[in-house]
Parts: sequence; structure tokens; C-alpha cells
Amino acid sequence: MNNNIRAILLTVSGSFFAVLMEALIRAAQYDSNVYTIGFLRFFFGFVIIFPFLIKNKFTTYKTKNFKFYLIRGLLNLPMMILGFGALIYIPFEQFKALNFLSPIIVVLLSFIIFREKIYMFRVLTLVIGFIGMLIIIRPGYVDFNIGTIMVLTALIFWSFIIILSKFVSKDDSPITMVTYQYTLMTIFALPLAIYFWQMPSLTSFIYVFVAAISGTILHLALALSYKYADLSVTQPVWFTGLIFGSAFGYFAFNEYPDFWTWIGGIVVFSSVLLITYREKDSKKMRENSNIT
Repeated sequence: MNNNIRAILLTVSGSFFAVLMEALIRAAQYDSNVYTIGFLRFFFGFVIIFPFLIKNKFTTYKTKNFKFYLIRGLLNLPMMILGFGALIYIPFEQFKALNFLSPIIVVLLSFIIFREKIYMFRVLTLVIGFIGMLIIIRPGYVDFNIGTIMVLTALIFWSFIIILSKFVSKDDSPITMVTYQYTLMTIFALPLAIYFWQMPSLTSFIYVFVAAISGTILHLALALSYKYADLSVTQPVWFTGLIFGSAFGYFAFNEYPDFWTWIGGIVVFSSVLLITYREKDSKKMRENSNIT
């Protein structure tokens, strides 16, 4: 299995756990607010990894990229508030569909900042995935409300966060990247949580704790995928979140996807199949070239 395929599989796993985390965060906000739930999500995440930090005598904090982690944390705070907050304003399926604008932004930024090569088949998978997203949201039929504005603004922050994460992944391990994210986000979110504190129910506490586990798996998979492949390879795979999002919306929130959502989902999934097949084919070509 070549590195691109590993990155694709990691990204699919991350996509699933991202949707699971978001569904749990949405459910937890029914009896609390985004500031409380957002803080608890990262605090519980820090608690989960804390035994590992002790075992390694906090050597995980060793890095030469602290300033980049600090910038990432400052961007992550408004992204979290806007992204988590939007979950209660718009249908879950619509939330996931709008999030698929992020891969387009990230691939373009990776080309501008990292000078990554954008091969034609990778562009094609992005275009196919984007068309699938347009089929689902059908511009002109989606209400441009406060939730939509919040999601789109959060995507701008998230896209730069991905770029920064890709940059530090060259030097630091996935656990170091997650450790700094959870540490800084716990510190940055604490003052807001104290000021706006709204005591969640026991059920919501459980939801957030499971969301923290899901989020930890998500970020570890995401950080590891950065080491295996270019962003232009992994970003189209995030379109699989639409499939997972539709399923969670239906079973968890009684939101019924319509015919066009399923058509768009098939188009989105085809983009993932295309890039996976193409990367396998590329590996065979390279191997044959080495043999000859």
C-alpha cells in the first residue's frame, strides 16, 4: 500500500469521526451553549491524552514551531465557536454540504503557499465533488441565514488551520500537533466558558466526552495523513462526510435527505473512487518503471 492510499484511508476515517463528533456536539448544545460545550470538548480531549503526556515526561511539547501552533490556536477559537454554533441553526445535512467548500479553498491555498503540484486528475476529483455538493444544496434554494454565514466564515479559518497543520507536520508528530491543539484551545476557551457557563445535563456531558474521543481520533488521523500525501490528494476525500452526515441526520435528528441529496452523494462518492483508483494506478506505473 503506497502512502497516498494510506492518506486516503486515514482521511475517510477522519471524515467519519468528524461527523460523529459534530452530531454529538449538536445534541449536547440542546441544554447548554457553544462556549461551555466547546470548552468541555477540548478539556476532555486534553484529559484523554494527559496520561500519555505523563508517560513521555511531557517531551511531546518539544517543538520549534510554537509560534505556528499559537497562531493555529488563535484561529481555532473563532472557528470552533462559529462552526459548533452553526450546528443548531441549520440542518445537519446542510451543515456538512457547506463544509465541502473547504477542500476547494485548501487545495488552492496549498498551491499558492506550498507550490504543490495540482495534477489534472486531482483537479477533476475536486470538480466532481464540488458538483455533487452543488446538486445537494442547489444554490438559490438554500436559505442564506445566520447559520450559513457562520459556517462559511468558519471555513475560512479552518482552511488556514489545515495549511498551518500541514506545515508543522513536516517536523512534528501527530501527537505533538494534537497536544498543542488541545492545550491551547483549553486555555483560550476557558475564559469564555467561565463567563457564559451554562451547566449541561449528565447526558450532554457524556455526549461531549464521546465527542472528545471522536475528535481525538479525527485529529490524529488528519495529522498522520499530512505526512503521507499532498493536501490536493486528501482534500477531495473529505466529501465522504456528506454520506456520513446524511446518515446521522436521518437516524439521529430525523432529518430526511431528499432525492437530490442522494444523487449528489453518489457524485461525491465517485470522486473518492476516482482518486483512489488513480493513485493505485500511479503506484503500479512507478513500480513497473523501476523494474524496467
